[in-house]
Amino acid sequence: MTSILILNGPNLNLLGTRQPEVYGAATLEDVERMCHDAAKTLGMTVECAQSNHEGILIDQIHAAKSSHAGIVLNAGAYTHTSIALMDAIASVELPMIEVHLSNIHRRETFRHKSFLAQVALGQICGFGAFGYVLALQALAKHLTTS
Repeated sequence: MTSILILNGPNLNLLGTRQPEVYGAATLEDVERMCHDAAKTLGMTVECAQSNHEGILIDQIHAAKSSHAGIVLNAGAYTHTSIALMDAIASVELPMIEVHLSNIHRRETFRHKSFLAQVALGQICGFGAFGYVLALQALAKHLTTS
């Protein structure tokens, strides 16, 4: 069965309590449950991980190469600053979909630039927690047609 890594970056452990007017009321546990349910419907499995530390995220991306067919990544603020995460994604050569709960293009100007977009299969933003489901659906389609 196809396995996907759902990887969340800094501050996403605070979902549901951190700026719910921007990021919604769903907790990280809610998001992970939604991903497991969606994956089951798509005939896939998911492994969910979160870290506030860039190096740990990079280690998880590297490890994904041997155990997952793709990655759904919400790198939080590292999206706009981390060339290291971009390089890690490029090095494992797995399809990755970038997810953001809010529409980063309607927010502060510094959030408009994504280093990850250059190595992403696509970017989903502005749909709240449902963006993860959309990303899983897109990965499932990509993996069955490529």
